[in-house]
Amino acid sequence: MRLTAKLQSIVLISAASILLSGCGWFGDKFAKSDEPQKMAVEPLYKRAKDALNAGNFAEAIKLYETLESRFPYGVQSQQAILDTAYAQYKLGERAQAIAAAERFIKLYPNHENVDYAYFVKGLANFIEDLGLLSFIATQDLSERDQKSAREAYATFKTLVEKFPQSRYTPDSRLRLRYLVNALSQNESHIARYYYNRGAYQAAINRAQACLTNFPNTPANEEALRVIVLSYKAMGNTQLAADTERIYQATYKTAAVDSTPAWWKFW
Repeated sequence: MRLTAKLQSIVLISAASILLSGCGWFGDKFAKSDEPQKMAVEPLYKRAKDALNAGNFAEAIKLYETLESRFPYGVQSQQAILDTAYAQYKLGERAQAIAAAERFIKLYPNHENVDYAYFVKGLANFIEDLGLLSFIATQDLSERDQKSAREAYATFKTLVEKFPQSRYTPDSRLRLRYLVNALSQNESHIARYYYNRGAYQAAINRAQACLTNFPNTPANEEALRVIVLSYKAMGNTQLAADTERIYQATYKTAAVDSTPAWWKFW
């Protein structure tokens, strides 16, 4: 049955109205498709990764948090935790980075990328001002907190031992070497600090800790010097003489005196 001209006009007008309203509806949908709360998991992860690679760490963290809340399961969510930890580390949010890395290690201890979680945790604890020049400061050496350095050491040590073939192991070994020398140096500095203030037994204890916990490090020489000087100051001539013989035999040098080595600034 053929439609009359009038009926055809009505049908065409109605169809046009539907199409126009449909265009508006689809336009709204597409306009909102780039909102993180409406994006699919793959585009959302890519957007977060792009922000991370571009150095927009704060933006990346927000996007990863959105991804985790909307898609708590899956490989993207797992990787989001690792990437968040790294982004927080780069922003200087050390505590948050450590917490994120530890959460990943706890949730996915057998994950193929768990070595990276250990590495980021170690980096977040690693403070690169532990060397000699860091001690030229007004803060008393005995008050310096070495907790982060010790935790960094423990984390890198775990990584090296558990994942010897990891791509992060060579870098971790270098950081371990630095940390061992720095922590040893810190102990000998504190021992000298106590000696200079007349706390001879405390000086001996810290010097012995340097020798026991960090053997075969350069700071051991200063630690032995402090032990000899402290025993002499306490009037314990026998122990002073015994320790001095060890010092001379080890370092092939003259008798110990109270003059600090030429590179000492305190």
